[in-house]
Amino acid sequence: MAERQLPLAFPHTPRFTEASFLPGAGNQLALDFLAHTDAWPRGQLALWGARGSGKTHLLHIWARNHGAEVMDGTRLGRPIWPESALAVDDIDQIQSEPALLHLINAAAEAGQKLLLASTTAPGRLPVRLPDLASRLRAMPAVEIGDPDDAFLAALFERQLSERQLRVGLAVRTWILTQIPRTPAAIEDVVARLDRIALAAGSAVTRQVATRALAGLNEDAPA
Repeated sequence: MAERQLPLAFPHTPRFTEASFLPGAGNQLALDFLAHTDAWPRGQLALWGARGSGKTHLLHIWARNHGAEVMDGTRLGRPIWPESALAVDDIDQIQSEPALLHLINAAAEAGQKLLLASTTAPGRLPVRLPDLASRLRAMPAVEIGDPDDAFLAALFERQLSERQLRVGLAVRTWILTQIPRTPAAIEDVVARLDRIALAAGSAVTRQVATRALAGLNEDAPA
């Protein structure tokens, strides 16, 4: 009997475009600040919020509109001199505190705009360098707040569409009643639906959804 070949799972690449961004009450303040870059003190701003709240999406939109480079904070391991506006994601996972301190100071000195993002308010990050802690506390920071039910439902629909997953209305409605009310939970469950349906070679049925939700609950912190 021939061994069954499992289909290959292709990585999902989010589309960080203005057309695909979902505005809502939770991110309106961030949108207002990003629309008035010239009013940022020292030309710098920080966004913070939970995983899946849209920080990275906003960074990419802002960077595209302002000719800025986007950098992953996990790769900032040495001091750099910004030659253009810069957006740095995940500063809560920064490799080098001296490199981040240098970047904040250098961007201000060079007159280059700087947008940072993290899952924690910058002023509460557990950094060891006193000068960096001081700079982060002084930087204006905007929280992306909790989304409402309409936003979460729209996010769920968009994520299903991006992965080209067809899910019946009854199953979609049932899934939304079973998962935590966070963007991160929606992102996780849609990724699981995609993997399980692909491996099973089937549509997203109630059975597939049940398996996806079981895996989500097993991975949840105790």
